Amino acid sequence: MRGEPSCPKCGGRVRAPGLFSDSWQCDVHGAVYPLQPVIPPSVEALSVVVHRAHVPVWMPWPLPVGWLFTGASFAGDDRSGGRATAVACSGPGPLGGVGELVLIAEELGVGMGARYAGIDGPDPGPYMSVEKPAQAKVLAAGRPTPLWHVSGTPDDRAVFAGEARGLWLWAVVWPEQSGLLMYDELVLTDLRDAGAEVDLLPCGALSPRILEP
Repeated sequence: MRGEPSCPKCGGRVRAPGLFSDSWQCDVHGAVYPLQPVIPPSVEALSVVVHRAHVPVWMPWPLPVGWLFTGASFAGDDRSGGRATAVACSGPGPLGGVGELVLIAEELGVGMGARYAGIDGPDPGPYMSVEKPAQAKVLAAGRPTPLWHVSGTPDDRAVFAGEARGLWLWAVVWPEQSGLLMYDELVLTDLRDAGAEVDLLPCGALSPRILEP
């Protein structure tokens, strides 16, 4: 599946670097790291994201029972490398039906996580009550990582965000009630550090959630 790079903040068209600018440009958001077309789920395609990433590529590992890898994307280009990554997984929801999870790691200001969250970005700080105890916790690369509920999001999803390895970590879950998944202290692995076991990753059909938040 091929397509054109787009703005990670709004999905709009971007102009490639040229004579008058050394960065990709969005008419609305100015200089951005371009969001590359979503990569259909396969171990080989995921390795493309992993090898270009300058930020973690978070994946629940092991995956929850019955869950599958269902797509990946990154923001950046050949020169900058991946400055934001998104990985989608789908499987049985905690309360029945199908649940979908997109994990985003990104540098400050990239804005891809806010787009998947459905809020004005670029970062989650204004929507998090960090003075209160965190609502969820994951184990990210072996470190207990608190995640706070992100307010102001659409009713069809639950969004959590925090900091891992000095970068934003977002967890966006559909439908909203599948957010219960985040209370089970998921174990997240940065696939840049993973070994040959990634070759055993079960892959499903491409998630529409990662195609169009």
